[in-house]
Amino acid sequence: MTGENSKARIRVEVAYAKPYEQKILHIQVEEGTSLLEAVRQSGIQSFFPEVDLDAPKLGLFGKAVPKPAEQAVREGDRIEIYRALIADPKEVRKRRAAEAKQKKEASA
Repeated sequence: MTGENSKARIRVEVAYAKPYEQKILHIQVEEGTSLLEAVRQSGIQSFFPEVDLDAPKLGLFGKAVPKPAEQAVREGDRIEIYRALIADPKEVRKRRAAEAKQKKEASA
């Protein structure tokens, strides 16, 4: 039903992934809905209760969105919910390089 006061509805996806489990929800929201509100409306927390919607890290198609409460979704958007990093990627690479160097020196 489209009246003068109703907004058009658009389709978006909400995605969340853990190492061995992921979910993409296809939902419809009113045009002008923010990324954050679309995530809330998706019901993703019923699948992943650990998702923090008070301070979520969200993105669109692999690019972080700094203010998800202020950015409106567009038709076809895929909103991604990012998990907190367990380890700093730079530190992990540095540790691996040091371990590889030690192995190389030990075998020489």
